[in-house]
Amino acid sequence: MTKNTIKLLDVVALTADLPEYNLYRGQVGTVVELLAGGAAFEVEFSDRNGRTYESAGLRPEQIMVLHFEPPSPDPVSEMMLA
Repeated sequence: MTKNTIKLLDVVALTADLPEYNLYRGQVGTVVELLAGGAAFEVEFSDRNGRTYESAGLRPEQIMVLHFEPPSPDPVSEMMLA
């Protein structure tokens, strides 16, 4: 399994409630800035019309990257199966 690295413009979901920001587990946002050398992330939350309603600096354990396509096969794993 490859390490799930969070990158700029990744679509992410909250893994924890953040009531101080009126944000709750499962809400979806976009990483708009890498903070502290990639140790934290500025995530922007927008409505269906693209209007930002909140922006928060979050730690990696507070978010998970959403994937819209299956992962590419790992060539090393495939070679081991052959």
